[in-house]
Amino acid sequence: MTTSLWRRTAAVFAAAAALTLAGCNTPPAYSVQQNAYGRTGTVESIQTQTVQNVPDAAGAIGGALVGGGLGSLIGGGTGRTVATVVGAVGGGFVGHELAGRSQTLVWNIGVRYDDGSWANVQQTSAPGLRIGDRVRVTQTGIELLR
Repeated sequence: MTTSLWRRTAAVFAAAAALTLAGCNTPPAYSVQQNAYGRTGTVESIQTQTVQNVPDAAGAIGGALVGGGLGSLIGGGTGRTVATVVGAVGGGFVGHELAGRSQTLVWNIGVRYDDGSWANVQQTSAPGLRIGDRVRVTQTGIELLR
């Protein structure tokens, strides 16, 4: 391999790694919509939802860049141009599909505080709660009151 081919290959892999890291958007393990920690209330709703970690557009763009970069390493002249275009289109499709499959299951827990205000708590682990349970919302999670 020539030095320029090594540089192109390294550039393609560096771009792919940067786009992969930039596109990650994993939800936090625990978050409270209204930052009112240490308050007590009653669980009024528990719902599950899937959250997409990587936007489809980021996956498609990253895949197109990687595919186009790899395609540009093949052949020469018109053949290289065709391989670059086909690699970009194929990589964009694959990146879009992979981004759509990267999802996390989260639980949204609605808590009505004792003063009548409302908080929506989101967490990525099963809450182990039922509607009607008395709880305390803390900075680290929801505590079941006994």
